[in-house]
Amino acid sequence: MQAHELLRQLQIPELDDVRHYLHALPTNTLVSLGVFAAFTAYWYMTRPKALKPPCDLSMQSVEIEGGEFARRSVLLADSTHLTHIYSDARTMYEMFYRGVRLSNNGPCLGSRKPNEPYVWLSYQEVAKKAEFLGSALLHRGHKRTGDKFIGIFAQNRPEWTMTELACYTYSLVCVPLYDTLGTEAIGYIIDKATISTVVCDVPDKARLVLDCTADMKNTVKTIILMEDFDAALVARGKECGIEILSLKEVEDVGKANYREPVPPEPEDLAVICFTSGTTGNPKGAMLTHGNIVANCSAVIKMIEGTLLLCPEDVLMSFLPLAHIYERMVEGYCSMSNSDTHMSYLPLAHMFERMVEAMVLCHGARIGFFQGDIRLLMDDLKVLQPTIFPVVPRLLNRMFDKIFGQANTPLKRWVLQFASRRKEAEMRSGIVRKDSVWDKLIFKKVQATLGGRVRLMVTGAAPVSPTVLTFLRTALGCQFYEGYGQTECTAGCTLSMPGDWTAGHVGAPLPCNSLKLVDVAEMNYFAANGEGEVCVKGANVFQGYLKDPEKTAEAIDKDGWVHTGDIGKWLENGTLKIVDRKKHIFKLAQGEYIAPEKIENIYIRSDPVAQAFVHGDSLQACLVAIIVPDPDFLPEWAKKRGLKGSYEELCKNQELKKAILEDIVKLGKAAGLKSFEQVKDIALHPEMFSVQNGLLTPTMKAKRADLRNHFRALIDELYAKINM
Repeated sequence: MQAHELLRQLQIPELDDVRHYLHALPTNTLVSLGVFAAFTAYWYMTRPKALKPPCDLSMQSVEIEGGEFARRSVLLADSTHLTHIYSDARTMYEMFYRGVRLSNNGPCLGSRKPNEPYVWLSYQEVAKKAEFLGSALLHRGHKRTGDKFIGIFAQNRPEWTMTELACYTYSLVCVPLYDTLGTEAIGYIIDKATISTVVCDVPDKARLVLDCTADMKNTVKTIILMEDFDAALVARGKECGIEILSLKEVEDVGKANYREPVPPEPEDLAVICFTSGTTGNPKGAMLTHGNIVANCSAVIKMIEGTLLLCPEDVLMSFLPLAHIYERMVEGYCSMSNSDTHMSYLPLAHMFERMVEAMVLCHGARIGFFQGDIRLLMDDLKVLQPTIFPVVPRLLNRMFDKIFGQANTPLKRWVLQFASRRKEAEMRSGIVRKDSVWDKLIFKKVQATLGGRVRLMVTGAAPVSPTVLTFLRTALGCQFYEGYGQTECTAGCTLSMPGDWTAGHVGAPLPCNSLKLVDVAEMNYFAANGEGEVCVKGANVFQGYLKDPEKTAEAIDKDGWVHTGDIGKWLENGTLKIVDRKKHIFKLAQGEYIAPEKIENIYIRSDPVAQAFVHGDSLQACLVAIIVPDPDFLPEWAKKRGLKGSYEELCKNQELKKAILEDIVKLGKAAGLKSFEQVKDIALHPEMFSVQNGLLTPTMKAKRADLRNHFRALIDELYAKINM
């Protein structure tokens, strides 16, 4: 049968018939059809698309056979831990030089002065300055096999990163210091690590080092200052036997006495990161280049399969549709040299250092804040970062500010309605900031972070599921939550791309395995999927510096780090942190109490910003110190007919009673037993902070200090209860 006869019988027009029909159409109609077809094709190519997760989100980790209930990432083919993702980047030195190649000598490190734009150093300029500084350190007697520890005592700034790179270039080891440790702890660290050179940013920190080392002869020999200093400081240093030099003159010495780089091996030490701790002296976690690279590589692997489009990729353009499609396909990567990172979280801690390492490895740029957290929002608007790591405290502030400005029931309803609409999209895999809700409601929120953020990560402490879900929808970017500690470099779990549910900390990273071990006294058993979280893998530290006893307490004979956190495996293979082992105590009747679990429930109360739950074996009940939220408290109190200033409200007994009722109600809903509920509270008007010594620099409660600080108030509460 002829083809045209078959077409006739099927009533399908032949090509000639279609051609004749189109030729017969008016020109205006043809143009309209063409425009319609073009817009249809454009819409099809640029419409919101669900991100394809890298695995089945219903099973994000798998149990290791014969591994005592241990689990590993489903992204691994077997139980071999990931050590690196790029063959040319197996040390921190190599990671930076990979970035040098990818950047095409683009901008690397930037800083700004008030009301001025960012000024940038290129990758080659940073590399040269690091080589000159490192050469000077070698010229002054430092070497990889001897005096290799270099102290860095400064706020985040380009010179911090260049000093760190100088250490890596010549196989030296950086030891970060931070003033919130306190004078005694800084002196302890300098003595423990026998640090002979400390690089400081400002003269005040140099004076603090001099104070710390007054009784430590022959320890610190040199202080290098990034900023100007006077002759009086030089004279005081001379009295202590310490030479005070400027960073510029040290670089000049290195330029005149240049040494070829002495690159490290993956197993070489990179950093001694002293954890602040909640009690006792700080402990120096020894981390190798391999540890840090493994941790960075695991995060990159987790998110590299995610489509990360810059805003301009989804805007109307005159690019051919095929080219737009090509750009979208090539968008499957974590970072590129067009990314910008805002550095404001302390570089003395591994979370920020790991983020910066990943940024530099991809040839991207790092802009530093001005050093004043109150100016951070201004820095964000000028820098317009695409990558922005955060901590829960900042998220809580953002959340409170947004809802604090929504000061009517209608405005709050609109906010919540818009968030629910975007949450529905998000749960189907669509993450964007160009929806109608973004344009009408959330545009201003996104603008506060510069308007270009596309990747956020939070860690360091638990974040409320309500806060995290709302900000994920409001900010319209990929927002990950992780969990870890210094002893596993930074992170050991991370939420999976595409899984935008809250209330868990994600699946094991590909660089490590996780297992839960029994904590019988708290009724947690590994067989039930509950227990103390233990980590083993390429990111696990080498032990504590010169402290074999503490090392043995942290790492067991099989190489598992015991975190002290209590976790629970969820059905989809993600981990939820539910408790804390180290801070448990007994009440008089013998019941075990985990105060942090209770505190995490109580801070869900709208008027509560912070909570400290206390009890001991001489008492039969719990009490708490509550810090009300200054943003929420006045409105919350007003609804109950109570007025006054924040300080006056904190003294109001009726308000105290209302807050106590609210937190107890929350505790009951969360399943707290009667002995886990507080019997009385006191309201305190000042936030717990690093500055007043009640929080560690990583925002963890210093429970011993809190107990001592509020001893009189606690005794008063118990006296009333026991009357």
